[in-house]
Amino acid sequence: MKMFVDVPSVYLCADAVDFRKSINDLAALVEAELELSVLNGALFVFCNKGHDKLKLLYWDNTGFALWYKRLDKHKFKWPKLISPTMTLSEQQLHGLLGGYDVIGHSKIDVTGKQLR
Repeated sequence: MKMFVDVPSVYLCADAVDFRKSINDLAALVEAELELSVLNGALFVFCNKGHDKLKLLYWDNTGFALWYKRLDKHKFKWPKLISPTMTLSEQQLHGLLGGYDVIGHSKIDVTGKQLR
């Protein structure tokens, strides 16, 4: 299922985020630490320290929305970045949400095996 279509920009936050943070805290993080405008329609992707949860924050011109995904048995392969953010294409975002990591590794199978 493709939930995010024609997103202007997708930013992956490099550092793990405390998942007790909600919309206001994540929006403040984007503005203060990433130095990006949270109101430009971009989608901001955050991962927790255990790399098994994602939060996506975006402004849809009527308010903020927060989307959450938790993996049951696996972890997202989060890249180690020098800069605080990484830009993703829409295809990379869908790959990440579908079980692929953002740098093109194999898909995670529900049986726990890596598919090639």
